[in-house]
Amino acid sequence: MFGYIKSKIWFLFLKKSYKRDLDKNFLKNFISLQKLVGVKISNPNLYLKALTHRSYLEVNPSLNKSNERLEFLGDSVLNMIVAKFLFKKFPEKDEGFLTKVRSAIVNRYHLYKSAEELKLENLILYNQKYLRGSEEGFQTIMADAIESLIAAIYLDKGIRTTEKFIYKYIIKSFDFKTEFLIDKNYKGQLLEYTHAKKLPNPHYKVINEAGPSHKKIFNVQVFIGNEIYGEGSGKNKKLAEQEASRKALQKIHS
Repeated sequence: MFGYIKSKIWFLFLKKSYKRDLDKNFLKNFISLQKLVGVKISNPNLYLKALTHRSYLEVNPSLNKSNERLEFLGDSVLNMIVAKFLFKKFPEKDEGFLTKVRSAIVNRYHLYKSAEELKLENLILYNQKYLRGSEEGFQTIMADAIESLIAAIYLDKGIRTTEKFIYKYIIKSFDFKTEFLIDKNYKGQLLEYTHAKKLPNPHYKVINEAGPSHKKIFNVQVFIGNEIYGEGSGKNKKLAEQEASRKALQKIHS
């Protein structure tokens, strides 16, 4: 209870001190953000920038800058801390294994799921008009925001606080028993198979596009030579090609 009162007092002081500089939507969620970070925020402007997507500058042009530079830094900090963790966790594993696991931990989808668990969507400042109903676009905004938030924590509170945050919200939620053992690059697997069997390279053909421009579904067939080996659908061509390749591999190994 005392901690909550202290946070309230700090928040009221902050609101008075920064009311000319900080966006009102950011101030509204400041206590929630501070609880998320786990320590008292020293430089609120850093976090404002970290949670501002470039589309929001149209809503509040006075902010001037988005989170893109912080996202660049946060990506590097995240990779370094995850690499350090894996280096200690798997002392007998080689560089290839460590790279594969790190890639699985820091990929867009896992970062999005971590941001979703943090309810980061309630803290990010973005213009909904920018998304036009695109789920993939929203996931990218969320994943980028968690990287820029990592950069803000690093610059504001240093490496130890950043390591605690990354472990608690990104590394701890990763399933080390199964996730990184599954190779989901089905296109790569299919290409390897055709090389090993001295067959023509797989080639892909879009056979249908359905839905509005912002929410299309693509249907793709994969051929080896002149024979159709699989068909798949997805929200973009790459996902549809992966699904078609997965079906092709199922057919080959059945």
